[in-house]
Amino acid sequence: MLALRQASTLRPLAGQLTTRSNSRLKILPKRFSSTKTATNNNAQGEKATKKGFVEWYEGHLESRPVVTKMLTGCCLWGLGDIVAQVVPHMANSEPDKKPLEYDFPRTGRAVLFGFALHAPTSHVHFNFLEWLTHRVGVTGLGIPVFKAFMEQFVYWGWISNAMYLGAMGAMQGHSPEKITTKIHDSIWGLMKAQWAFWVPVQLLNFRFIPVRHQLNVVLVTSIVWTALLSFWYPPEKAIKAEEETTTTTTTAKAAKEE
Repeated sequence: MLALRQASTLRPLAGQLTTRSNSRLKILPKRFSSTKTATNNNAQGEKATKKGFVEWYEGHLESRPVVTKMLTGCCLWGLGDIVAQVVPHMANSEPDKKPLEYDFPRTGRAVLFGFALHAPTSHVHFNFLEWLTHRVGVTGLGIPVFKAFMEQFVYWGWISNAMYLGAMGAMQGHSPEKITTKIHDSIWGLMKAQWAFWVPVQLLNFRFIPVRHQLNVVLVTSIVWTALLSFWYPPEKAIKAEEETTTTTTTAKAAKEE
């Protein structure tokens, strides 16, 4: 009887201990789950923000394609010119290099060109090229090859480069004769550099990217392109300074020989 009474007395205590231990065990997962939930919420929030921006941009690209591309063009052309001016100066390891003299009017010209000329005309170009491809009846893997050939070798490469050189010269106040000479002297070398860089880029662009985003690919890649051009074709100030140095050195040598 005594054993039965002790057992009956211990049963509630055991139940309480079990209940307490279970409650403690249940609390621990809640702490971990709350941390995991917060992490998931942050990740979902960032994903929703990115998705919201993409949807917002896509909506404007569909409803106002030209204006959206013009605004995108001015931003990326400005960024490209910043890169083209800053990167060569940073890469210059000469001990006596001068401080960076940033050319703000040049960036302004790049922004204006990207906004007012390059973006709207490129919008027309990409849509015309899409129409021409369907008109000719090109299909399959022939589409990117046909588009890249037409763009780079037939018409758009020549037009866009001449347009750029002409617009930059006009915004700098150059005469029509000087602009024409600049285009004539620079276009062939510029086209050869463009073919080496842009043909592979555009083959991939025309193969995998929808038409509405092909200009964006060009604008983003142009940041790298303008940086390369700044190495291949130094600014006019540098060329002029180099010419003056060469002329001075030649004159000094001639005077010394006399």
